[in-house]
Amino acid sequence: MIRIAVVEDEEYYVNQLTGYLNEYQKTEKEELDITVYRDGDAVTAEYKSQFDIILMDIQMKFVDGMTAAEEIRKMDSEVVIIFITNMTQYAIRGYEVDALDYVLKPVSYFAFSQKLKRAVSRIKKRSSKYITLAVKGGVIRVDLDDIYYVESAGHNLLYHMGNATHLTSGTMKSAEEQLAEYGFSRGNTCYLINLAHVDGIQDKCAVVKGERLQISRPRMNAFMRELTRYWGELK
Repeated sequence: MIRIAVVEDEEYYVNQLTGYLNEYQKTEKEELDITVYRDGDAVTAEYKSQFDIILMDIQMKFVDGMTAAEEIRKMDSEVVIIFITNMTQYAIRGYEVDALDYVLKPVSYFAFSQKLKRAVSRIKKRSSKYITLAVKGGVIRVDLDDIYYVESAGHNLLYHMGNATHLTSGTMKSAEEQLAEYGFSRGNTCYLINLAHVDGIQDKCAVVKGERLQISRPRMNAFMRELTRYWGELK
């Protein structure tokens, strides 16, 4: 379930946005939990990081959306904020509070649904997912977000993580089949790289937490496409 707050003081837009959200639930088969606030002060007063997405009107009578967003960011760095506004100059300021996007009034369903879909995709990508690894002496459960890259080592695999490296038996092919849908991409025959930890490409290498991992010539184009697509989905 995706938890969404609508912060809007105009009744017309409250009804329109909640209507669009209900339509989105039906067409995309996505379960949404919707809460409405009539002012920025109301949402900040009750805020406990309980939402995944906030649809925030910028111009409101008492506490405006930008001020409310600044307060929310002090408490929650993860919530996705989408501003609703009729003035583009306000929307540009939204990047100061790491807003994902903005929707211009009057709001069309198509534009709204596309931006909402992008926000939902971002949330799903960063949701924690786990795999189990058979290691010497037993098994461990690993958060996929903590894996920087997987390295082939003969008939074994090395899972490089922030605070440890785990050795387990397996093939790179089986690891790729398991992890490809979670944002991992082959750099070459030896490396399967978590795109979430790629800081950039330099000298034909993926820079992962300061470490350079060689991208082979046959894999370069495909790797760059996958990395560009992944970064685009997180905007």
